[in-house]
Amino acid sequence: MTNNIYFSLLIMCLTVYMIRLLPLLFLRKPITNRFIRSFLYYVPYVTLAVMTFPAIITVTDNMWSGAAALAVGLIVAWVNGDLFVVAISCCATVFLTGFVF
Repeated sequence: MTNNIYFSLLIMCLTVYMIRLLPLLFLRKPITNRFIRSFLYYVPYVTLAVMTFPAIITVTDNMWSGAAALAVGLIVAWVNGDLFVVAISCCATVFLTGFVF
């Protein structure tokens, strides 16, 4: 049993190390292609959105309260842009829609 755990940890360590090492080995010059540069610029934002969007919808008992909080959060972020105000408004929306749904 413990050998499988150590083998799994070794494989995970090698995988993460190779992901970090391979760009250093193969990319000697700066990337000049506009498409690739813009793609790499947006990767962190897309990754964060992909990880958080399902959690926003499914975190509550009712999917509609999560969807309402998402909509309110998008609107408040567009108008105000302050993270604290967005978080408070989303929490208040989930609390208030919990009574309705």
